[in-house]
Amino acid sequence: MKQKVTKIHPADNVLVALTDLTLQDKVEYNGEEYTLADRIPAKHKFVIKDMKAGDEIFMYGVLVGKAETEIPKGGRITTSNVKHASSGFEVGERKTDWHKPDVSKFINRTFNGFHRADGKVGTANYWLVIPLVFCENRNIEVLREALVNELGYGRNQNTKIEVSRLVGLYKEGKNIDDILSADVAPAAEEEKKQRVFANVDGIKFLSHEGGCGGTRDDAQALCGLLAGYITHSNVAGATVLSLGCQNAQVGILQEEIKKRDKNFSKPLYILEQQQVGRGNELISKAIKQTFAGLVQANQLERKPAPLSKLCIGLECGGSDGFSGISANPAIGYTSDLLVALGGSVILAEFPELCGVEQNLSDRCVDKETAERFGNLMKVYNEKAKAVGSGFDMNPSPGNIKDGLITDAIKSAGAAKKGGTSPVTAVLDYPEMVTEPGLNLLCTPGNDVESTTAEVGSGANIVLFTTGLGTPTGNPVAPVIKLSSNTTLYNKMNDIIDINTGTIIEGEETIEEAGERILEYVIKVASGEIEVSAVRHKQNDFIPWKRGVSL
Repeated sequence: MKQKVTKIHPADNVLVALTDLTLQDKVEYNGEEYTLADRIPAKHKFVIKDMKAGDEIFMYGVLVGKAETEIPKGGRITTSNVKHASSGFEVGERKTDWHKPDVSKFINRTFNGFHRADGKVGTANYWLVIPLVFCENRNIEVLREALVNELGYGRNQNTKIEVSRLVGLYKEGKNIDDILSADVAPAAEEEKKQRVFANVDGIKFLSHEGGCGGTRDDAQALCGLLAGYITHSNVAGATVLSLGCQNAQVGILQEEIKKRDKNFSKPLYILEQQQVGRGNELISKAIKQTFAGLVQANQLERKPAPLSKLCIGLECGGSDGFSGISANPAIGYTSDLLVALGGSVILAEFPELCGVEQNLSDRCVDKETAERFGNLMKVYNEKAKAVGSGFDMNPSPGNIKDGLITDAIKSAGAAKKGGTSPVTAVLDYPEMVTEPGLNLLCTPGNDVESTTAEVGSGANIVLFTTGLGTPTGNPVAPVIKLSSNTTLYNKMNDIIDINTGTIIEGEETIEEAGERILEYVIKVASGEIEVSAVRHKQNDFIPWKRGVSL
């Protein structure tokens, strides 16, 4: 018989519903029977004893809220009767011992990647076209139109809706009801141009709205992020368009590149419009230089590399009440496997670490690292409070509807993505990963801003868990989407790559799922599997302005 409820940690005083439960249902867990005082939808929680106002609520073994009213045993916790609460944290003793997973299955495994001069290995091979300022976005679009289809990187035409069919119906005088009910099939697939450069996966255009008009810190951070993409292991080289007078100066970009790779040797073409003059001349030079760069990039071929060359970004978006007990701990185990193999992982989204700071602080390899983490968390939260927000306001309406009613509940589950290994480094946005092991990166919880930042810091693959569904991708790093529940996977398997709802259903353990995920990662890293976000050309790129974004 399928289990109806579960307790995540022995110290918890709530149980999680694994299926929809009705009022007065009797459920048993660990030898004790509970009569439900409310209807409990799947993913939501109920208390295991009578609670009075002020009583503390524990999940994942940590404080996640306090009762606002009396809640009877078997009563559902909601935003009406529970408010966010979390424990304080301080720099204490180091607790860096951990139980390394058995990696015997993977110790001699490799992936086929693109080897770079700086020793990094990419899981893909892209050329970038980047504006240093939003004023160049129009020229970026002109380059996109000129290059993408001609070089064989056009969109898959079988996804194009037959707009011409709708135009025909309109010209025939059909009414709106006829148009809405018309059978508009996808257009027939047009003949795709053969890819000119077989070893180049694509040309990516990193349009953005920054570079000028903001603070000097914004310009510096943007240049640092762009430098992270230019020096990224999945990037062969770049064409950069500058206007000339903006805050994000070419010299700042070049300094940021040197910070990340002092012996930088990739082809890099920088064109400044105010020096070149006429727009047509700028475009002509950019096309010729980009083509020359692609010729060089095409000389690279995939070769075997150890798994220690992988750097995985850990992300979640559209989370639900199952995320923290299936998808997140599953990729947490994958993280531990990779760390044990000498690889790197990045845990970001600092607003979603609220309430688990003590655990992460204790796991930092030294006091200085722990202090930096604590300072970044406190400063970020205080800035949010100063404008009428705060980490406690992080959960979205979708999160709340599906069981994540406080930020601490959401955070305790989100932190499971980082596994159990020691924290080897704490990075501030947009710093680069230089240490193997678990890296903490200060980013907002916003899915695209955080994913953009993780890749800018070096992630050459991203594991992205979701309970509600999201198509988020990235221009240069494959984003592998994992569902926390089977219902979501069956409903949206056009954008979901892996289902971990099998854990909820008792079909596999977290450890088995974690190993299955790593096997999938190896195939993606080798170019053997094209993930959904890449197939759909989901090239999301949003730089983070250091204002308040949760």
